[in-house]
Order: sequence, then structure tokens, then C-alpha cells
Amino acid sequence: MSDRSSPPGPPARAEVALSAKGLVKHFEETRAVDGVDLRVERGEIRGLLGPNGAGKTTLMRMLFGLVRPDRGSVALLGKKWDWASSPMVQGVAGFVETPSLYPYLSGRKNLQLLAELDGGVPDGRVDEVLELVRLSRMADRKAGQYSSGMRQRLGLAAVLLHVPEVLILDEPSIGLDPVGARDIRALLLSLALDGTAVLFSSHNVVEVEGLCRTVTIMRSGQVVWNGTLDRLRAEAPAPAHVVWTSDDDRAAAVAERDHAVSAIRAAAGGITLQAEQQALDDYVIALGREGVAVRRLELLMSPLESMFFELTGARSSAETSPADDEPEEETDDEKNGETGGADAESLGASQ
Repeated sequence: MSDRSSPPGPPARAEVALSAKGLVKHFEETRAVDGVDLRVERGEIRGLLGPNGAGKTTLMRMLFGLVRPDRGSVALLGKKWDWASSPMVQGVAGFVETPSLYPYLSGRKNLQLLAELDGGVPDGRVDEVLELVRLSRMADRKAGQYSSGMRQRLGLAAVLLHVPEVLILDEPSIGLDPVGARDIRALLLSLALDGTAVLFSSHNVVEVEGLCRTVTIMRSGQVVWNGTLDRLRAEAPAPAHVVWTSDDDRAAAVAERDHAVSAIRAAAGGITLQAEQQALDDYVIALGREGVAVRRLELLMSPLESMFFELTGARSSAETSPADDEPEEETDDEKNGETGGADAESLGASQ
């Protein structure tokens, strides 16, 4: 029986499927990627974490050969990438940013066209991948009528037309509901168990924690942490909680006497606490002895989330205003599904 807290890692005799060394990329005065080294082995799912603007997408574009680095090298499945002449390495698939599709074609026709452009696939493969991503019932609807989550599923179906040896995905669960995100995680785990090397980017620490054994964290174009999640947990600071009590003034006074608990009064009410589990337990017991009732206690930030924000300097959801989280509005053309087509930059079909 597998342990959900420990996703499967690479095979015992690991083989490097993706290797990047010293990648550097400038855009005018901006150093988007600054000396990045990266390694993904067969059967490994590696999370690429970082806030917006960290350089994750630019790095993935270089791995696909869509952007030429100023310095550095990339090897995929043992073949060194030659930006001057090399086509896409066979066995590599994925997408960067949101997959672009032909909105006036059905989901099925999109896949059939991509399969034809990519040299063809066995009979029935299109139906297989539609079933894998749970789009069979909607396969004959125009892609322009799909929700963002359905477009994401169709993009994943496209890169699975040929079973990839290396899969590179930029925010694969964005736009998906919890059930859809769960399905994608299960699919990636299944691919990894069959030996596929998976690299996916995210800014969601919880998503990465449930899927990966290894993680690379970026900030301002640089790798600020690289290694296993077990080591990251060991190095992470204490988790943060919010507590609401019958008397927050007395609760704050109790915390001030306890050097193992850091407490800050929250502007919206309650007290933000940072403490290891045993210290938190002792603090709650102390509140009871003081006659202070705990009315609610919530986890604000896990140790891994605390570590992520510490490493990247990003703001947590507790520090952002509601306006920061509002999604960008779609253009009228995007809403009507009347623009765009499948392109190499956003949808890397398997070779």
C-alpha cells in the first residue's frame, strides 16, 4: 500500500532524462533565468516552484527549444539540444502556458489534426486519451465552447497522443476544479510509475507536496532551493496557525510568557501563532488553565508553505488583498472562442 505523503520517486537505477546546466537568459535589461541547473530522472516527478515572475516559464521554453539561452546547455534523453538545427527530441511532450487549440474544431478534431501533423497515431488512440482526461462525452463539442478546465484537459490529451518519455507541463492544474486536479495528479503518478520523467511548474505548495518527492524552487530567475521534500520539511520553520478565543487579550498575554510561541494580533481578529506542534499543544492547554476558551484554531500556513514564502519573498494569501487574487478578465474574442489556434509555443506535441 502506497503512502500518500510519499509519492513514488525515480527507479533504484535512475537514468537522467532531462538535464540543464548553467542556463542564462536576458530580455533586454532583465535577467529572466540566471545560471539554472536542473535534473529530472526517469520515473521522477519534479515540481518547479516559484512565484509569478520567478523565471519558470522562460526556463520551460528553453527546455522545449522555443527560446535560445544566452548561455548554458540542455540534454533530453541523452541528446544535447542544438538550438541552431535540432528538431524536437523524440519522446518529449508538454505545453507552456495555457494550451492553444483550434476553437472552431471539436476536441476530437483538434486531436486528430495534431496526431496527423505529428506523424499519426494508432487507431483508437485519440479515443483513449480522451477517456484518460475524462473528455469523451464532450469530445464532439467545439473547443471554443470549452471551459478553461476543459481546455487544459484537452491540452494534456494532446501531449499524451504519443506516450512521452519526458513530460514538461506549465501549471497543468490551473483552471481545474478539485476533481479535475485530482484526476491530473493520478494520471501523472501513473505515468511516472511507468517510467516517464515529469517536470511541472506550479506556485501551489500543497499541490507539489502531494505529488512530488523532489522540488526546485526559483526566485528572480535563480534556483534558491533544490532537493527532496523530506529535506525541505526538515529545514522548514514552524507552521503558522490562527486562534480565536473568548479573550484574545489574555490569550496574547499567555503567549508573551511562552518563548516557544510567537504571537501577533491579527487586524481582522484572532491571534496568529507560529510554534512547533508540541509548543502549540502546551499553549492551548495553558489557555484552558487561564480560563480562556479556544473557539477556533486553523492552520494558516504549513511548514512547507512557510519555507516557500521565506525562500521566495512571496506574500502568503493571508497577506494579499482580495484585489490581488482577482482573475484577469477574458477578452470578447476569448469568451467567444473566435481567435487563436494550436501553436508550437503553447502546445508541444510529442514527437
